[in-house]
Amino acid sequence: MIVVLGSINLDICLSVANLPQPGETISATGRQLFAGGKGANQALAARRAGAEVAFVGAVGRDAGAEVALAHLRAAGVDLSALEEVETPTGTAMILVEASGENLIVVEGGANRALSEASVAVAVDRARGGTLVLQQEIDDALTELALQTARAQGVRSVLNLSPFGARSGPLSQLADVLITNEGEWEALQAWASAKGLAANWWRSKVVLVTRGSAGVYVFSPEGDLSLPAPVIQPVDTVGAGDTFCGYLVAALTEMELPEAVALAIRAASLACLRPGAQPAIPTRQEVARHGA
Repeated sequence: MIVVLGSINLDICLSVANLPQPGETISATGRQLFAGGKGANQALAARRAGAEVAFVGAVGRDAGAEVALAHLRAAGVDLSALEEVETPTGTAMILVEASGENLIVVEGGANRALSEASVAVAVDRARGGTLVLQQEIDDALTELALQTARAQGVRSVLNLSPFGARSGPLSQLADVLITNEGEWEALQAWASAKGLAANWWRSKVVLVTRGSAGVYVFSPEGDLSLPAPVIQPVDTVGAGDTFCGYLVAALTEMELPEAVALAIRAASLACLRPGAQPAIPTRQEVARHGA
């Protein structure tokens, strides 16, 4: 069982010709509502990759929750541990320019009301499987989850996004780290400032996503670099979450290099459609695009 403990949002997506500069007011060419949140996106990606998945998070008692949960329910993600709270469901405002690049502002909402009880449930349900986390819930809960998972022998995967003040300490507690290039550089700067050895992370599996340049993989068994397909992106929102979810699912059935290659193909396909969750491909769609 893959258990994702994390965020769930209602995404308000605005299409723009170009992302605004500071102080600039621009007009949008379109508006759409999507289900989102890094935790929910990764749970859905793992489920569409074929894994059994439970999602643990919090939503409000509002109309936004229904939109945010729709794809998870349709895919058969286990939502039995979902919390309903009085705080409104989390919201993300996303600007997507014609090139596919994006700018995102997140208001945590119900994600910030998640309880410690949910952490205990998530770790317990991940016994014998994998616990997946990001950084869109309170860092204190993420730290508690990682510490509890380590104490109970549960494998943990941490996506260090969005990178923040606690990302460095949290990274030391996880078994697998997934970062993008900017986050990896920030993590290395933190480690250097703390006086850690240059190879402090060598006991872990570390994946550094590099967009169109592919993925670096560092592991105790060896390092490698895997390329990404050449595509013309429509919308890169959710591509990183697709990679994370597919990777975790694939690691339950194949070796690391093959799992990374599958996750790269899935993330590339996710860039060809708008929105985060609607763009996540099924395992059959990824298979049709070959190795």
